[in-house]
Amino acid sequence: MTTARRSVRRREWIPDEPIEFAPIFVWPPQPRKLAKYFFSWGGFLWPWRAIWLGLAIGSWYWLSPSLTEARNLEVGWIATIFIRNLVFIWVIAGGIHLVLYTLKLQGKDLKHDPRWPFVGRRTFLFKSQVRDNVFWSCVSGVTIWTAWEVLFFYGYAHGWVPYLAWSDNPVLFVLMFGVVVIFRKIHFYFTHRMLHWPPLYRSAHYLHHKNTNPGPWSGMAMHPIEHLIYLSSVVIHFVVASHPIHMMFNIFETALAPAHGHTGFQGRTVKGRLPVGDYFHWLHHRYFEGNYGELTIPLDKWFGTYRDSPEAYEAAANRPTERHYALAGEDPQQVSD
Repeated sequence: MTTARRSVRRREWIPDEPIEFAPIFVWPPQPRKLAKYFFSWGGFLWPWRAIWLGLAIGSWYWLSPSLTEARNLEVGWIATIFIRNLVFIWVIAGGIHLVLYTLKLQGKDLKHDPRWPFVGRRTFLFKSQVRDNVFWSCVSGVTIWTAWEVLFFYGYAHGWVPYLAWSDNPVLFVLMFGVVVIFRKIHFYFTHRMLHWPPLYRSAHYLHHKNTNPGPWSGMAMHPIEHLIYLSSVVIHFVVASHPIHMMFNIFETALAPAHGHTGFQGRTVKGRLPVGDYFHWLHHRYFEGNYGELTIPLDKWFGTYRDSPEAYEAAANRPTERHYALAGEDPQQVSD
């Protein structure tokens, strides 16, 4: 059971347990912890990664063009992909939002910031954080997500994207899913650090960081420039032979996993049935710098950007600047009081 404390000064919900990276890069190996990490509810496979894999397989057989159809760019199959992706993001992000924010089945228990999404704040489109987030996620996010898929289906169909069929090498076919996950984690860390380069932050990434109190729709609420960079994890398929199922598994996880990683809640919510949240990444949204990667591969530890608490961020060398707060439309006093 997750225990925690409320910071009196900040009113933030802070887990008592330390942040833990996946027990993969540890020596000596810890088989029991590793097995729990891979197979427990809320771990590496269940439920989320199994869902992305299921969506990729189902989409290949029923909701995508055949490679014969994809040889010609036609409105019909492109629209099918766009509508399919729009439905997916509404089911995942919208579904989690419905449970945690509309119906409030968890209340504020396990919620890091006790405030609900902002309303009336002019820094958000329509003066609403949720409406702003839905707009950017669907209008920009789903469009660019679809564009990447269209490019790859067209490339597979014309033979300039290397193709790997199950019959070519079943073992390599299965291993490719692991390669995709590892590459995606590394890609996210380095592109995320790049997006914090001041010119890119001011022109694009600031929009995502307006969500200092993120919710499920915040995960894909990005500027089109950032969507293009963030979703470019699929570039691996230009150079490594893969099947469209691998490509869709890659981009589905990239586009849909942020919904459960940006909920603002921690752990197994709704009586343990809904594993969501990421205090590690929530700290990044609240304090802007550090924690650029994810917990599967300890890249932040290896590159010295790991922060495990508000106190770590408030050390002089890591203190967020007025620039961050101004671009986010956040009052620094609300963070420190």
